Amino acid sequence: MTGSRTAAAIRILHWTVGLVILLESCRTLQSAVAHLHSGGHRGPLLWVRLVLSSSEIVGALLFLAPWTVVAGAYLLLAILAVAVCIHALHGEFAGLEFLILYGAPVYVCLVHQQEGSQPRTP
Repeated sequence: MTGSRTAAAIRILHWTVGLVILLESCRTLQSAVAHLHSGGHRGPLLWVRLVLSSSEIVGALLFLAPWTVVAGAYLLLAILAVAVCIHALHGEFAGLEFLILYGAPVYVCLVHQQEGSQPRTP
């Protein structure tokens, strides 16, 4: 079992990254909706942004809910991986570091959640 200070630190990390991802997903969704209603070019990438940001919001909410942390973490990791691949395939490397940086604490929280729920062997 981890110490109480470690558990508190991971809980703070969990809530911080969950809320930041939720906020950034909402911003991305709002931007995509604004482009959708502004007319002009409505390529398939706009729809990808709508779907990914909406899915990311769902994942962040699941990640923040205590009983669905694991499902939310897996969903967020999958969405972040897809987003990294799409950005890289289009040669858009600005901002990739943030997607990767968001994935690391999600993974830490996932591992902590899974290891904390399993009994330790002596």
